[in-house]
Amino acid sequence: MNLTATLSGMARSGLGAPLLLIIILAMVVVPLPPFALDVFFTFNIALSLVVLLATIYSERPLDFAVFPTVLLVTTLLRLALNVASTRVVLLHGHQGGDAAGKVIEAFGHFVVGGNYAVGMVVFAILTIINFVVVTKGAGRVSEVSARFTLDAMPGKQMAIDADLNAGIIDQVEAKRRRGEVVQEADFYGSMDGASKFVRGDAVAGLLILFINMLGGMAIGTLQHSLPIAEAAEFYTLLTIGDGLVAQLPSLLLSTAAAIMVTRASGSQDIGQQVTQQLFGSPQTLGVTAGIIGMLGLIPGMPNLVFLSLAGGAGYLSWRLAQKRRTAPAPTEGGDAGPAGQTDNADNREVGWDDVPPLDTIGMEVGYRLIALVDRNQNGQLLGRIKGVRKKLSQELGFLIPPVHIRDNLDLAPTLYRITLLGVTAAESEVFPDRQLAINPGHAQSTLPGIAAQDPAFKLPAIWIEPGLREQAQTLGYTVVDAGTVIATHLNQILLAHAHELLGHEETQQLLDRLAQNAPRLVQDLVPKTLPLRVVARVLQNLLLEKVPVRDMRTIAETLAEHGAKSQDPDSLTAAVRIALGRIIIQNINGLDEELPVITLPAELEQILLRTLQMGKDEQAPLEPGLAERLHGTLLETAQKQEVLGQPAILLVPDVIRVMLARFVRHGVPNLHVLAFSEVPEDKKLKVIATVGK
Repeated sequence: MNLTATLSGMARSGLGAPLLLIIILAMVVVPLPPFALDVFFTFNIALSLVVLLATIYSERPLDFAVFPTVLLVTTLLRLALNVASTRVVLLHGHQGGDAAGKVIEAFGHFVVGGNYAVGMVVFAILTIINFVVVTKGAGRVSEVSARFTLDAMPGKQMAIDADLNAGIIDQVEAKRRRGEVVQEADFYGSMDGASKFVRGDAVAGLLILFINMLGGMAIGTLQHSLPIAEAAEFYTLLTIGDGLVAQLPSLLLSTAAAIMVTRASGSQDIGQQVTQQLFGSPQTLGVTAGIIGMLGLIPGMPNLVFLSLAGGAGYLSWRLAQKRRTAPAPTEGGDAGPAGQTDNADNREVGWDDVPPLDTIGMEVGYRLIALVDRNQNGQLLGRIKGVRKKLSQELGFLIPPVHIRDNLDLAPTLYRITLLGVTAAESEVFPDRQLAINPGHAQSTLPGIAAQDPAFKLPAIWIEPGLREQAQTLGYTVVDAGTVIATHLNQILLAHAHELLGHEETQQLLDRLAQNAPRLVQDLVPKTLPLRVVARVLQNLLLEKVPVRDMRTIAETLAEHGAKSQDPDSLTAAVRIALGRIIIQNINGLDEELPVITLPAELEQILLRTLQMGKDEQAPLEPGLAERLHGTLLETAQKQEVLGQPAILLVPDVIRVMLARFVRHGVPNLHVLAFSEVPEDKKLKVIATVGK
């Protein structure tokens, strides 16, 4: 306990690492007695075991992110011990086997039986295993992992942005994931460099062995006048013991490095992963038991060993099969369809209870998608839909109704359908056992899979196998799972139809919340100045043009001021838009001081004004030829702005804003139509184009 407290105190004070480095340097310079060598060699072996076990029990590589630094420090410690032990062996090796400490003597005599020829062979084998197999393989995997991790960073960042935009995660979680991506790239880059230290250490151990053997025999025969055979026995055994003591921790750390760079991230340690993935299939164990059993029946084979192993594998296979057979069947989410109805219907009279209520937002899924919405099958879609509702409620300013999900056996197995007030708003197909690789426009090549289209943004995409995820991200694709695809699609549908989700009840709830802070304002507005239906229509008009209703105080004050003059929803909406001008501009163009706008020539504005006056309302039809030319030029200009990453804003006089906004709403959806009076006075305008000339 005191040792633990001392180490913790040194770590907090920042003295632990410098003190360890000073000790390592001291071992290189200061002669150490044999007892100190025993202590340090034992500590080195124990430290290597701790590192190996920490690697095995970590669930993800990033759980042991300090591993490259630990690898470097332990390598330096081992090399320093080699220098210290070499000094002792060469100075006192003529005195006998325990001249360099009990640990080296034990490895020189007990491990290899006191035979230096056997010791040399064992040492050579360990060195070949460490250098040629483990270290070289781990170094190659580290190099490839580092390169692919760096190449995949843009795709991973885009996937995080997609989850953030879909409301699946918040800003805090997005920031954490971005930091994890950067940390992962740094880790594999560091591992690529650290693996070179491990490989160099293996080479150094081999060279140190031969240098010590030759140097020891020369010192023993020339300085201490020992016979060549006796000098060879003393110094070779000591050198081999020293080499084995160093190679054992080196092999452990090389193995730890190889495990770290070859394992996959997960919620289990490597022991659980191996047990479940290697021995989790009864078919695999059953076939193995059959083959081993047949080999055991061949005359001349060790029958007892083979048949015993076959019996054990067969028993495990039978136990796993029994366990799967007796496991409870997973329950399906959603409502029961016609097949779930009982034949013995009750004889009660038909009443209003038999008329099902209409869901404001509904989702129907095919039977293969039930697992996505079933919590008993670890379905993640319900949580993501909740995240979408929370995000949109915060952005738009009113509570998005719950999404009622049910299974529909009439749908295709991989089809889902989104309904609003009982009417189908969208439907698409997803594959729960695959992932969607979306091409944002700069993907480098194609991938094997099922060609499709991203249902939310209509981008070309491919449904790929999960094992191709890293490759797809490296090629520039944004890869998301089926649940994310559905959640993102739902987010886009609800955002486009937000005005249909806000009715009289939601409007009254907004006013009730406002009344908690401004009761007099609400009392003067409804019903004294305006009826509730007019207020609801104004809010719907705002949401239809992607204007949030978060600032209910400003909206209510503007309606109370202009409601006494007019109860026309369009006129009141125009007044509210002017009051919310800063919010509208900020949602479109951020905090930039300069606002890029598209304008119409004065002649065209006069034509539109006369058309409006002839029609007597904002829905007056345009002359077909004029409408086609205007639509084409506006669409082309808006697309150019989108390519440049800038918003497309059409700035027009107040009188014709509503007419033009309705004209471009479906044909040019990314074009924002603003009136002159909606632009704050401190905003600088930059005319980038004048269309219709």
